[in-house]
Amino acid sequence: MTTMAHPTGANRATVDDDESTTPLPTTLAVEFRAAGISDFSTESTDRAAFSSDGSLFRLVPAAIVFPRDEDEVRRVLAISRRLGVPITSRGAGTSIAGNAIGRGIVLDFSRHMNEVLELDPQEHSAWVEAGCIHAHLQKQARPHGLRFGPDPSTHTRCTIGGMIGNNACGPRALGYGRTGDNILALKVMLVDGTVVTLDDTDCSETFPRLHELVAKHLGTIRRDFGTFSRQVSGYGLESLLPENGFDLRRAFAGTEGTWGIILAAKMRLVKNPSFTSAVVLGYEDMVAAAHDAPLLKDFPVAACEGLDSRMLDRVIATKGAQAIPHLPEGGGWLVVELTGEDEPELERETQRLITESKSLDSAVLDAQAAAEVWGIRADGAGLVSRTPDGRDAHAGWEDSAVPVDHLGDYLHDLMELLDEHGLWAIPYGHFGDGCLHMRVDFPLEDPNGPQVMREFMVAATKLVARYGGSVSGEHGDGRARSELLTLMYTPAAIDLFAEVKRLFDPRHLLNPGVIVDPDALSESIRLTQLPLRQELPGGLAMAYEGESAGFASAVHRCTGIGKCRADSAADGGTMCPSYQATRDERHSTRGRARVLQEMVSGDLLEPRWDSPEVHEALDLCLSCKACGTECPTGTDMSTYKAEVLYQSYRGRLRPMKHYVLGFLPQIARLSAPLAPVVNRVTGLPVLSTMAKRIGGIDVRRSIPQFAATTFRKWWATGAEAGARPDDAQDADAASGVRRPRAESGGSGETAEVVLFADSWSNHFTPRSLAAAVAVLEHAGVTVRVIDQTVCCGLALISTGQLDAARANLSETITALDATGDVPIIGVEPSCLATLKDDSRKLVADEASNRVADRVQTLAQYLLSIGAELPDLRGVEALVQPHCHQSAIFGTAADKELLARAGASSEFLGGCCGLAGNFGVEEGHYETSVAVAEVALLPALRKQSAEAGTESRLQVVLADGYSCRTQITDLSDAAGVSLAELLAWGWGLEPQR
Repeated sequence: MTTMAHPTGANRATVDDDESTTPLPTTLAVEFRAAGISDFSTESTDRAAFSSDGSLFRLVPAAIVFPRDEDEVRRVLAISRRLGVPITSRGAGTSIAGNAIGRGIVLDFSRHMNEVLELDPQEHSAWVEAGCIHAHLQKQARPHGLRFGPDPSTHTRCTIGGMIGNNACGPRALGYGRTGDNILALKVMLVDGTVVTLDDTDCSETFPRLHELVAKHLGTIRRDFGTFSRQVSGYGLESLLPENGFDLRRAFAGTEGTWGIILAAKMRLVKNPSFTSAVVLGYEDMVAAAHDAPLLKDFPVAACEGLDSRMLDRVIATKGAQAIPHLPEGGGWLVVELTGEDEPELERETQRLITESKSLDSAVLDAQAAAEVWGIRADGAGLVSRTPDGRDAHAGWEDSAVPVDHLGDYLHDLMELLDEHGLWAIPYGHFGDGCLHMRVDFPLEDPNGPQVMREFMVAATKLVARYGGSVSGEHGDGRARSELLTLMYTPAAIDLFAEVKRLFDPRHLLNPGVIVDPDALSESIRLTQLPLRQELPGGLAMAYEGESAGFASAVHRCTGIGKCRADSAADGGTMCPSYQATRDERHSTRGRARVLQEMVSGDLLEPRWDSPEVHEALDLCLSCKACGTECPTGTDMSTYKAEVLYQSYRGRLRPMKHYVLGFLPQIARLSAPLAPVVNRVTGLPVLSTMAKRIGGIDVRRSIPQFAATTFRKWWATGAEAGARPDDAQDADAASGVRRPRAESGGSGETAEVVLFADSWSNHFTPRSLAAAVAVLEHAGVTVRVIDQTVCCGLALISTGQLDAARANLSETITALDATGDVPIIGVEPSCLATLKDDSRKLVADEASNRVADRVQTLAQYLLSIGAELPDLRGVEALVQPHCHQSAIFGTAADKELLARAGASSEFLGGCCGLAGNFGVEEGHYETSVAVAEVALLPALRKQSAEAGTESRLQVVLADGYSCRTQITDLSDAAGVSLAELLAWGWGLEPQR
């Protein structure tokens, strides 16, 4: 297949990755400043972060502009015309077809032009700016009982402008139609800077040449376009037919930014159904499920998704079996949502569907189970991005579609075609609409990989065309499929695309290389451009299990689906704290991954561990670990950052803050005998400020006060009845929770645990450990504490001092491994997470695995032995989970334990913002506070405002030492650990 030379080839040639041979980024920066453009970047870090989207493709832009208003867009467009530089519009960059990247100027609308301008509940409509996030529109519509119908799996971060560009659909397009079907009006800037508003009025006089062109080709349009609901490929010219009212607003949907720049849109809202029902139908395999999908046309179905059992296997492998609800037997399922206004009628229809289906088994899900299943489906693109043996599976043949009556036969033939080409994929997707998603293990790391991909894509296109289908069912064609349109459409239709494009964009300045005069599908593939270099300087410190090229291939785990850009805290998540605070792509997990990919390739950035651009991108990473589990692909930026810091300073002098903060546990151990003197000295303002400046600590941060009696000293001296370790600041007074002394009583079966006395609790808050002893012994558990003073080495890991960390951690593991096979319990989540997770990567031996398998949180252990719980009725707990606990252990046990004890609890999402050493380092204070403002500080202010209005006892529950420190530093509240709360509930004083 041949690809036409691009009309703007000369312009594109000047937009090169190497700034030494082209002055374009510098020239554009001068032009932008002269034009008064206030927010733009030509820095290599940002260009690397924006070099890809959710697709396979990589095009390094010359500049990124974040327009603030319509006038700035017009000025950028004027520069584009004068210099002949292409423009690509971008929302959240979640496109999987490569239609949100470009070599010229990228216009990112998500930062500023992102508001809901007007919402009319009576008209059921909303005017939104192009960068408005889908979930934000839904949030504002929800109080009125309304919603925007289509909802892609990326709805937590995708923008309405991007949805229009791709004519996005999502699961509920079955009930509500595509994005284009829900446009009431569209405000668009054409390539000459003219702004037009398209609505339901006849615009044939405004666009006479387009009207004449359509009139000349009515036969072609009626024959080739609008043949079924998911025909999204090419241009939707059927909307311009006379019988469809020459509807240019809807024709713009799916044009992928090639006709004009969308500024704002008026979207139709629909009433939320009064009742919904969720049914899961189980089948032998996905082909059997697909054969049953046509049945759904006779039922009030809003959504129907195909779900492969192997996707759930992936969830279980990463998050455990508790992460999925019980589902009916089968190798594949149809997840069906039915809606209605009459509940008994909906129940009858639900049962009729179960009866008439050919499923092997079925289940009606409650609201919580349904939400969990839909959440798994939303993460589908990440869950299928790796084969069971660890190879990458790629987007490309991502969302083909056929009329639903043909879906079963098409899927059967498609799976056979994969086998013929020696390829692997898991099918899933919008089965009710006949639309399939899958990621294929194209061997792109091999020299012939692109050719293997091309051969399969051509064969698959011929197959889908034979079934009357479309190469794209919702995400557009982009660079992945535009070249294939000649196999799907007649020559007359292809020529018509070119003529329409020429009317809107004669110089091909708007997103060139897409749909018309397309780039070859094997051109600009990221993995072939960015080779997986296996020999970066120095051996790797961490173990990268399952990665063929270690660190270099690990950073390519990121496929760009952009979940790190979502407002995860609203849903109880954490990822990505720094992006939540800055809204800067370079500070998202995806942006950092793109920068690291450029570093390992040595293309845009030098292949150096100490690359300034890499350190700039990683500087605001809080090492919260959330991306390792919340990102569906398991992109583990915390580990990558530690490796980069280790390699960068290997054999070199480090910043002083690395030594001070990294070796703080050792410093604390040496200072413990002189605790009163040290506390008095650090309490003097002048000396405290001087010490902070020397140590690289922000002067606005407090220096922790040492406990007068450490936990270990208390434990070693027998902890006589009535004695307790004293905190420098009394925890009872600070938390407002009184703990009267009581004799400990046994309840539950005799058991034994090892209590890990972490450095932070031992030296700064020993009451937490002592309270854990009291609670465990009250539950009839024998508590052991190893004699050897050990540390998990977390502070050394987070500062990249991995040789020292490994030595520390190895010593700790040896000591813990020698204690047998009893559970290891602790009160500091970050230290437990280090034993559970980091030890497998840094020490990576049988002992570390044995110890990791024994580690549990206090809540997990108490539930596992069925311990009697105190009566906490009347307690209202605002809970700030530690990020590392959320990522490694989860919070389900804590929620269940508090509920069983009768406490009312609100678990916050998001990070506290301190994150160990991050928030105390110079240069991080503002970001640390901004992260806290995402969820923690607003919740604390709300709790404070409500204090005294109810008879309930309000507490702030935070197991993490850093979380409690942040709470104390930034508010009038004080945190208490779970162990302390339980001890208070039993009326226990910590004693042995």
